[in-house]
Amino acid sequence: MESKDSKVQAPVAPKPAAKPMAQKIADAEKISKVRGIKNAFIVILVCAAAAVCIFLFAMGAPGNFEGGDTNNHPLNLAGTVYKGGFIVPILMTLLLTVIVLSVERWIAISSAQGKGNTTKFVTDVKLLLAQNKIDEAMNRCRQQKGSVASVVYNTLVKYKELDANHTLSKEQKLTTLRNEVEEATALEMPSLSQNLPIIATLTTLGTLVGLLGTVMGMIKSFQALAASGSPDSTELSTGISEALVNTAFGIATGAFAVISYNFFTNKIDNLTYAIDEIGFSIVATFAATHEG
Repeated sequence: MESKDSKVQAPVAPKPAAKPMAQKIADAEKISKVRGIKNAFIVILVCAAAAVCIFLFAMGAPGNFEGGDTNNHPLNLAGTVYKGGFIVPILMTLLLTVIVLSVERWIAISSAQGKGNTTKFVTDVKLLLAQNKIDEAMNRCRQQKGSVASVVYNTLVKYKELDANHTLSKEQKLTTLRNEVEEATALEMPSLSQNLPIIATLTTLGTLVGLLGTVMGMIKSFQALAASGSPDSTELSTGISEALVNTAFGIATGAFAVISYNFFTNKIDNLTYAIDEIGFSIVATFAATHEG
């Protein structure tokens, strides 16, 4: 008989290597949760479909024109806008895109600011750093959340690692800490500025498309004036309507895009200034509390 000890035991799978402490903390806690639309092309397509539907079925409804015919004079503002021609749905697409992306950026940047006032958060963390209360500062980051808190939290994790490191010199530690601030900031910035280049592009594009519609409307008007005999009043008014409607839409799109872009750029700049300020405080605190 075979003894029990002679039984072949199944091989034991090796245990996975333990993650570094910083990676464990990063996996367990997500300080920054910036919400946003990743693919703006889908937004443009949806806005284009909505603009075409509004143009054809709402503004082009028979009740907006004399005798129920779109070739006749308009009876209200919707009919007048319809007379702006095929450029109108293009401009409506651009305007709707600016509005949707502006709302999206508002939600994203609001979530990036965290749960409380950013200025108060920076003041609180600087006070805790002055007292060398690193753990309390990390807890304050967990409460605040947002992009600034995420950068500060990751930097403080590196701070504690360097604090326990006795191999590197003080200058090497300070350089590593500065690099951590820059790296954490670089990871947060793309999510904040996402879709803003599209809004900036629509600033100029909306104005140019509106100008194109204006020129085309004026061409129609002059063609009506140049007709033999008495000018066709219907064609003349159609051309003028097209020019003015496209001008109004182009100006509205460009103005709204400029306001939106500058507003959100200023918000991002304020967050960047807060990160720079608190990052400098962390490095200064490490330099003051550690000997060379």
